[in-house]
Amino acid sequence: MNYFEFFQIPVAFALDEALLKSRFYANSKQYHPDFFATTSPEEQAQALHMSTLNNEAYRTLADPDSRMQYVLNLKEVLAEEGQNEVPSDFLADMMELNEALMELEFDFEEEMFKNVSLQVDELEKGLYEEVAPLLSGYNDQQATPEVLSAIKDYYFKRKYLLRIRENLSKFATH
Repeated sequence: MNYFEFFQIPVAFALDEALLKSRFYANSKQYHPDFFATTSPEEQAQALHMSTLNNEAYRTLADPDSRMQYVLNLKEVLAEEGQNEVPSDFLADMMELNEALMELEFDFEEEMFKNVSLQVDELEKGLYEEVAPLLSGYNDQQATPEVLSAIKDYYFKRKYLLRIRENLSKFATH
């Protein structure tokens, strides 16, 4: 079942989180297994299934990154794992950051660490500013392949930068 349909909210990258939370709580009450303790085993199993679905759907839609991946999968924009590509021009831009990470591994310098961290911050901010109008103004009924492609590129660039940030976090103890 489509998680957006389950919560009766429109498909969106930026959604009304208060509405999502209220629908989650309403479903939690409706499907809580304790309320089905005296019903048939089939009804208990169904309630457990719906309660599990409610939790999974909420966890997915409440997290912006998971929600983005979920919507891109719904729209069949993402290929199988490992078959998606980060745009090559972006990878070329990342060579300098990757080289700096390698240098930090061999010879940690506080100034270089701060510089790389700042560059990653600026890149993330710039990427988000470019895609923010597409995310906030997304209309599922009018979504074009170009819009979905731009959001997909953002998704993979962001994942790439998150990996760089994870590598940087190894040096945070210096």
